[in-house]
Formats: sequence, structure tokens, C-alpha cells
Amino acid sequence: MKMKTNSITTEQAQNALDDAELLFNTEDVEAAITLMAAAITAELSNSNPLVLPVMNGGLVLGGKLISQLNFPLQIDYIHASRYRGETSGSDLHWLKKPENLAGRVVLLIDDILDEGITLAAIVKYCYEAGATKVLTAVLAEKVLEQDKPIQHADFTGLHVPNRYVFGYGMDYYEYHRNLAGIYAV
Repeated sequence: MKMKTNSITTEQAQNALDDAELLFNTEDVEAAITLMAAAITAELSNSNPLVLPVMNGGLVLGGKLISQLNFPLQIDYIHASRYRGETSGSDLHWLKKPENLAGRVVLLIDDILDEGITLAAIVKYCYEAGATKVLTAVLAEKVLEQDKPIQHADFTGLHVPNRYVFGYGMDYYEYHRNLAGIYAV
């Protein structure tokens, strides 16, 4: 039975995976996450940060990364999206804004730094809500030859080419976030 969500069928989603190129396997990604955790610990272990995975993409990285941060922290989440199940972005749509940011150091966790528009808007919101410092952690940073609102994340796991990538939280029409590898179409 073919189920349809958004604009592709499960069969089309499977075909995309079958035709995709594996860029980073599970071991590559897990090693990058462990290195990120060490760098974040060195930077934030004495700051009582509020850690905010950016839904939905930051869910997988958040789960993997937060469990390696062995120091006092608090967790909430933030939900803003430009993609909403598509492969290109549009206007920013807010689904959840945390309100307890005043005086806090905030660590945002997201799946990918692509054009940087969504992450820049989220960083701006955090500062407007009273955060004293906002740091960004992304699993993948897309190598682009253009200026973007956020050129680089504070903590980056892997660099990916300027192709559409999915897996480890990144989606292909809302499919394949659960893949234990990073793939490109």
C-alpha cells in the first residue's frame, strides 16, 4: 500500500534512497558527534546552558549529542521551519518559541546549516528574548559559495557538498530523517 504525505509517495521516497549516494556512514557521523560533544563541553560546561534542539531536524542530533554532554544543563526545544516538507524553503513558520531565555546561555542544535536563514532568525529571536549568549551546533554545514546570514556554526560535525542531503535528522520530503547515514541526491 502506498501512503502519501506532502507531495511524494513512500515508493518515491524509497526510490530516492535507492538512487542516493552515501556521503557519511554511521561511524563517520557518530565520530563527528563525539568530537562536537567534546568541543561543546570545553566551551559550555560551566555555563548552565539551555539546550534547544530545533525541531524537527535537530531531534536526532539532539538525542545523540545531549547524552554526551555530562554537565548541568536544561533542555527545551524550538520549532521554526521554512521547508515544511518540501526541498526548498519559503517564509519562516513558527510552531514553538521557548519563553525562558532571559539571562541564559543558549545552545541551538540543528541538523544542517544550509542558507542560514532559519538559523539566523532563531538566533535573533533568542537574543530578543533575553539570552546573553547564543551558540549554534549543526551536524552538517553545506559548503556554499555565497554569503549567508550565518556563515559558520559554532560547532559543526561534518561539511557536505552543495547537494540535497538527508539522513540523521535531515529529511527528503519528511522521509528518511531516521537513516543512520548522510545521503545525497
